[in-house]
Amino acid sequence: MERRTAEPRPGWQQTVEEQGLIYPLTRHPDGSLRPYWDESAYYVFSLPEIEALEETVEELHRMCLAAAAHIVAEDRFTDLGITDPRLVRAVTEAWHRRAELPSLYGRFDLRYDGTGPAKLLEYNADTPTSLVEAASPQWFWMEERFPGADQWNSLHERLVAAWRKQAPLLPPGSPLYFAYSDADECGEDLMTVAYLKETAEQAGLDTGWITMEEIGWDRLSRRFVDHRLRFIRSCFKLYPWEWLTTDRFAGHVLDTLDNGGGTGSTLWIEPAWKMLLSNKALLAVLWELYPGHPNLLPAHLDGPRDLAATTGYVAKPLLGREGAGVTVHEPGAAPAVRDEPCCYQELAPLPSFDGNRVVLGAWTVEDASAGLGIRESSGLVTDAYARFLPHVIL
Repeated sequence: MERRTAEPRPGWQQTVEEQGLIYPLTRHPDGSLRPYWDESAYYVFSLPEIEALEETVEELHRMCLAAAAHIVAEDRFTDLGITDPRLVRAVTEAWHRRAELPSLYGRFDLRYDGTGPAKLLEYNADTPTSLVEAASPQWFWMEERFPGADQWNSLHERLVAAWRKQAPLLPPGSPLYFAYSDADECGEDLMTVAYLKETAEQAGLDTGWITMEEIGWDRLSRRFVDHRLRFIRSCFKLYPWEWLTTDRFAGHVLDTLDNGGGTGSTLWIEPAWKMLLSNKALLAVLWELYPGHPNLLPAHLDGPRDLAATTGYVAKPLLGREGAGVTVHEPGAAPAVRDEPCCYQELAPLPSFDGNRVVLGAWTVEDASAGLGIRESSGLVTDAYARFLPHVIL
């Protein structure tokens, strides 16, 4: 693994916008616009490195599924902050019926510098983003800059194939809606949903388009409807389950949830069981089940324990995205248990390449590893101001 600098292509901003990346620049708190898509540098990997990472990702995915099964079997939902009995039942049923429910993708965030085993930082298998830039612009960048080279990137093909394979699980005779929230100010969710809608259409699915705020509730038929009062029988939502089940429509969601049994009216993608894989408590459960595993970091739910005195630790809220609420505690600092439920994970500082802190986003589609996206930041926490850099296998 190596970071190399390069001269950006002339007109790069227009190029990546035409390839689906609608915000190549990011506005920072000081008001300045800086590249989000950054091709002034790129990362190089050897084929053996990528092959080892692919194996690691698929093993981690299997371990996460085993951890989800453990949470359900041992009724450990309270460890995840899931206390509503109706939601517990919904997630449990979705888990047991998972073979009947469409489920698409996820993204592992890994610490890796090329000198040792990759370490799992977290897994988002409900609402992961940074998909478009990983699937499309970086592939075209490689074809232009390194013709004949390769890249860890089969995302597009695997997504189309997944939709095609799972099409029989969708309710017949109605479109699959794709939904995002109007609260998405930068356009990331809109961009991601638009891309996934395109992959579904390439798989031959009939699709529709809606925002979460446009979804209505028909009190007479007791079903969710679009703005033309058509029933929404299936919907891919880039909207976390913890929001979907706590906002003012939460009761209706649970009342009409189709978990593959044919008794409900709305099939949501990702399914409810994905809540188990997008909660930071999963990290502690994994460490309990696989202590000392080379791809895991010690993690606990009851406090930092000995991590405070030895390696230091990171306190992560059980739910959140883009580093929100994450605090870093250096070794030797007095242990502090936060008021809100957190996962306390061993501090493994992101590797620095030329002063840039790097995290690998390794994608899964269904149960297979599918691609890599790389983000850089200046600090130890990868936040909304991180940059995305392409990679190549040489």
